[in-house]
Amino acid sequence: MSKLTNTVKQLFSLKLCRKCSARLIRSSTSLNSFTQSHTDSRSNTPSHLDSSTSTQSVFQHIHKVLDTKSAILSKVSHYHFNGLGKAVRPRIVLAAAQAFNFDEDGRLRVSPDQLVVAMVAEMIHTASLVHDDIIDESLFRRGNPSVFSVWGQSKGAFTGDYILGAASVSLAKLRHNRVMRIMSQILEDLVQGEFMQLGTKSNEDERFNHYIEKSYRKTASLLANSCQAVAVLSGTTESKIKMAFEYGKNLGISFQLIDDSLDYLSSEKEMGKPTGADLKLGLATAPVLFAAHEFPRLNTLIMRRFSRDGDAEEALHLVRKSSGLEQTRDLANRYGQEAMKVIHNLKESEASQSLIQLVENQLIRTS
Repeated sequence: MSKLTNTVKQLFSLKLCRKCSARLIRSSTSLNSFTQSHTDSRSNTPSHLDSSTSTQSVFQHIHKVLDTKSAILSKVSHYHFNGLGKAVRPRIVLAAAQAFNFDEDGRLRVSPDQLVVAMVAEMIHTASLVHDDIIDESLFRRGNPSVFSVWGQSKGAFTGDYILGAASVSLAKLRHNRVMRIMSQILEDLVQGEFMQLGTKSNEDERFNHYIEKSYRKTASLLANSCQAVAVLSGTTESKIKMAFEYGKNLGISFQLIDDSLDYLSSEKEMGKPTGADLKLGLATAPVLFAAHEFPRLNTLIMRRFSRDGDAEEALHLVRKSSGLEQTRDLANRYGQEAMKVIHNLKESEASQSLIQLVENQLIRTS
């Protein structure tokens, strides 16, 4: 028991069956192996931005980076970067940059290199959404017509590639080997996560572990590694760089758990996609995995990826009838608590309080 992390120890207090607890222990323990260790190098950017740096700055820089002679490519690549969304990821990365800078030298600031990291994080995320909408043939994204529905498959695919290419060029211009390696890890994890999503584990004991690892790779890796990168650029210690990674990892997994629970609760207007959309895509997320212990019938539906007529509707009914949604939110809260615990190790500042508030806000969100 002494070898378990604090996260795993806390998970024992969840009111889950013994089999579920064992899965959670293995899932949380396996995530620790994802932390990467690299050698450092210095950035060549001398100046710093002040604490007024906002998400608007991120989108302004993205527009400049994506500007090109091709009018249609500029238009399509700018489409989702209108600054009207929640901008959750750049907000988290900018707050982390300020918090770790303040912890290091007492100044609330964001360096140009850290701004690039926030920009690249949002570009990687958005490019993945463009590609997802093509794969899923989704007509809407964030309540608006998707790139796929407006410009079609080919232009959509090339646009996603272009955004990733532009993000890679921006990273290369930093000339900071460690940061480039950290941020490149996001792309590797993202692709591996997508491939994990294509499969279903037949062994029930492995299924939840598979889900948590997939959630890390597809969602949490971006936050974990982006927060780690800005911490590296702050010049802080290795132990605090690891804290930044842990904050992003735990927040990211918590975020995905809440997202997956909302798929069963929120309306199409709130989420920008139909209720039960994951089921219709054949995806077994935390609520249905928890519910399967109360309604074993769900295991059959999970294995055939809800592919028969009525499968998705039956699964939605059984999940809502079970305690699966409550258990999913309980687990999201545990990961959220772990994220906030990390921040209490930093000097208190407006930025560190923002990081805590971001966790609290996402735990109670309805869309």
